[in-house]
Amino acid sequence: MKREIYIIGVLLLSIIALQTNAQVNNGLYRALTDANSARVVALGGLPLPVHDGDLQTAVFNPSAISPEMNNQLTLSYVGDFNVGTNFATAQYSHTFENVGSFAASVQYYNYGRMQYTSESSYADGSTFNVSDYVVTLGWGRELTDKWSIGANLKYAGVQYEAGRAGALGVDVAATYWSYSNWAFTLAARNIGRQLYCRELNVENKWLPFSLDFMASKKLDHLPLTIIVGYKDIQHWNKIYKDPLDLEGHYDPITGEYNEPSKAAKFFTNLGCHLVVGGELAIGKNLFLRASYNYETTRNMGVPEKRSLVGFSAGFGVRIKAFQIDYARSRNNIVGSPNFLTLRVDLSKF
Repeated sequence: MKREIYIIGVLLLSIIALQTNAQVNNGLYRALTDANSARVVALGGLPLPVHDGDLQTAVFNPSAISPEMNNQLTLSYVGDFNVGTNFATAQYSHTFENVGSFAASVQYYNYGRMQYTSESSYADGSTFNVSDYVVTLGWGRELTDKWSIGANLKYAGVQYEAGRAGALGVDVAATYWSYSNWAFTLAARNIGRQLYCRELNVENKWLPFSLDFMASKKLDHLPLTIIVGYKDIQHWNKIYKDPLDLEGHYDPITGEYNEPSKAAKFFTNLGCHLVVGGELAIGKNLFLRASYNYETTRNMGVPEKRSLVGFSAGFGVRIKAFQIDYARSRNNIVGSPNFLTLRVDLSKF
């Protein structure tokens, strides 16, 4: 078993090294980085280091796919009523003896109807559709009572008016959990590139690769699980020169850019990589969740305006074979999307 873990680790590090040199964190397929399930969003929108049989966690963390998810179905809906966008996700899992557990998902992103507009800003009233979709097949297997591994194979497509594009990618992840209620996950997500592109001007053909490390601790004397994540390990520098100068770095007289101190740069970059969250269990059937992402606050907030940009929160209610989860994520000062997920254990019917 140690040899298998060693081989998997070498392959994972080799893939990461290749992708880190090739990929960047932007491009046409940003939908691959968006979490749709309410629980994942409420806890930070990253691969959750949990092992409790919740199918919602499988899209971002395939090493969480386990036999406990067998015959589960989840349906998620995301609506942002301020801008008219809505997303939907359906997931199903099944376990095959001696092979492992599988999870399939379909994600659809509808950005609403867009108006045709000329270069002179004339709109004749006609519209066109803008949408993304992702189809994922995941596999997970428990190697020992402490180690599990998993992988996702995914196809991402975009449809922007007459433009079409498609890409193929994979996720690989490993999770370790201890008897002292610690859990650790290392996940390399969106390893891949574009397959074809028609009538779209795309410079970056790589998927938005991300290497994330997550840790969780379930407290011994309080029904609280604390989660800390370090995202985008492959890309340290998160600081950029904002042309709007909302933070006042440009000298108003000379126009020169005043560089922050090395200490300020270090702590800003470190904060932009960290995500913290927590889940509090009230009894066996009610869960309260919250998280904070400093990078979202820095990039999407306004310094002169106090807001909750960067915060996410939600709750979950379990009723026999059903679990209903809700979350609200404040990712800009304009509006907050609402996330609703219904999880059904079909084995109980």
